[in-house]
Amino acid sequence: MTTTTWMRTIGRVAFINCDPLFYGLPDTWNVLSAPPSWLTGHVLRRDCILAPIPAADYAKHADELVLLPDIGIGSQGEVGSVLLFGAVPLESMQTIALPTDSATSVALLKHLITQRGLKVNYVSTGPDYDSMMALADGALLIGDRALQAAREVPEMVQLDLGKAWMELENLPMIFGVFVARRDTPVEALKEAHGALLDNLVAFETDAQRRRSVIEWSSTKSDLTHQRLDQYYGEVFNRLNSHHLQGLFRFLQQACNMAEPAEFAWD
Repeated sequence: MTTTTWMRTIGRVAFINCDPLFYGLPDTWNVLSAPPSWLTGHVLRRDCILAPIPAADYAKHADELVLLPDIGIGSQGEVGSVLLFGAVPLESMQTIALPTDSATSVALLKHLITQRGLKVNYVSTGPDYDSMMALADGALLIGDRALQAAREVPEMVQLDLGKAWMELENLPMIFGVFVARRDTPVEALKEAHGALLDNLVAFETDAQRRRSVIEWSSTKSDLTHQRLDQYYGEVFNRLNSHHLQGLFRFLQQACNMAEPAEFAWD
């Protein structure tokens, strides 16, 4: 990939939780869509100029990456799309199946379980509800798959991880962060970041734009307009200083990140 191409490519998580940022992105930008954990490698290999990745992956690669300000994937309480399913409560689970597509949710669940003093065995597998439940007492699902499973078997939802984190820490939970390589030119980053932020402002301020984003998300997820409208209140993409407090607490407590997080610019 040429320098020009990768600098005009923005990584996009292959779930609907970033749709307010990516809907209507000018066609001067290329979009690379992939699961959250795959995007980490894409950024590191210069396949794209920036991308949303699991916050836990940022902690793992903080020596190579910097954060982008203002945007991310977070919740302040119920998130609705990061859920633990099971036929029994968490306290009765002996085994939990973990998905391979999000390091943050896995790290968060393990942290919550440790804080509760529970002992659980884990098995990693593909993110499919039926096969996960066949292997274990509980199954952790994220994104569109969690939303779909919650709609089909709501009685099996045992824990909303965003709500559990809020109850534990009294802080928002930031699941995804936008990152770039440390050696990426700042002016190029600001241009890509600005395109995403412009879309977010339009989503926040224009009722018709919000409806259009929800309609776009609905075609990809089969969720109703009403559920998606609710979902985009549970999940947010604009990060303020209070949200960053939750991010920094998670990086320290659940990811054992000793050094402070660094941003591409102040």
